[in-house]
Amino acid sequence: MKTIAVFASGSGSNFEALAAACADGRIDARIGLMVCDRPGAYVNERAARYGVPTFTFRPKDYASKADYEREIVRRLREAGVELICLAGYMRIVSDVLLEAYPERIINIHPSLLPAFKGAHAIADAFAYGVKVFGVTIHYVNGELDGGRILAQRAFPYEGDDVGELEAMVHAVEHPLYVETVARLVAGR
Repeated sequence: MKTIAVFASGSGSNFEALAAACADGRIDARIGLMVCDRPGAYVNERAARYGVPTFTFRPKDYASKADYEREIVRRLREAGVELICLAGYMRIVSDVLLEAYPERIINIHPSLLPAFKGAHAIADAFAYGVKVFGVTIHYVNGELDGGRILAQRAFPYEGDDVGELEAMVHAVEHPLYVETVARLVAGR
């Protein structure tokens, strides 16, 4: 069984989707570590409910990004992590992580990349007036929301409620991330 890590910064709904799938066997892996950069984030409670070990830190407690990423790498190696799944982790990873886990860090993004990169993808796409939205899962590289695309799923939306749209994005994100991670850990 493979060991994965999930990185998150907020509520952790994608963490929960992955944790539930590991628990019920849809993903043949275990989450060996949840990494969070916000001590008060709800994802910490979700991790506790699943019995997943956590490393929660405040970036300002470290002299540099390289310093806290070296600590993350140490903890990932200690836990035997083979694949990292970014799930709403709102930090750009540096070469410290990228070099330690080349082609083994994936991210879920709430747009059909390469369109609407960045932290406000849903709002940006909505403001632009697109009629087809979607979710992308991709390998992480040194480019913001770059890296080879692993999976995408699109859906139409012509409404005028960004909250409703965000709910639709999450409804697509969770199963797509589970399917993609299951496929990766199975070697397909």
